[in-house]
Amino acid sequence: MAGTLNKVMLIGHTGDEVKMHYFEGGNCIGRFPLATNEEYINKATNEKVSNTEWHTIVVRNKAAEVCEKYLKKGDKVYIEGRIKTKKWQDEKGMDRYSTEIQCLEFTFLTPKDPVTPGPQIQDPSAQQKTASKPPSKPEAMKEEEDDLPF
Repeated sequence: MAGTLNKVMLIGHTGDEVKMHYFEGGNCIGRFPLATNEEYINKATNEKVSNTEWHTIVVRNKAAEVCEKYLKKGDKVYIEGRIKTKKWQDEKGMDRYSTEIQCLEFTFLTPKDPVTPGPQIQDPSAQQKTASKPPSKPEAMKEEEDDLPF
């Protein structure tokens, strides 16, 4: 294969709120932990085994602001991105490594509470029109009801 590919796709639950870091010039990044689970049956003991893997997700700029606004701890989210490993030295001078997922795309999978009111309509006349109009069936549906053979 001539090229290479660095692509990650994860579906998991957030482990905390998005932590934002702002920089001069208006750029920002957000970080949050994401848990993915693996479950299987141990054939020797016939017990159910569950393993959780934690991933550090990094989102940038506008995407980070959207995640900060809408993602809450425990929400389910689909993340698509790439793996990035950083090398750094601790206070003792030892080399350390951390691996992050640089998020390129995401989709929120946790449904929002239906009790929470949606966006407010700015034009009061538009609100009046939608409230006063009774729901109607399409014309095709009305005709089919009259033509039933029994």
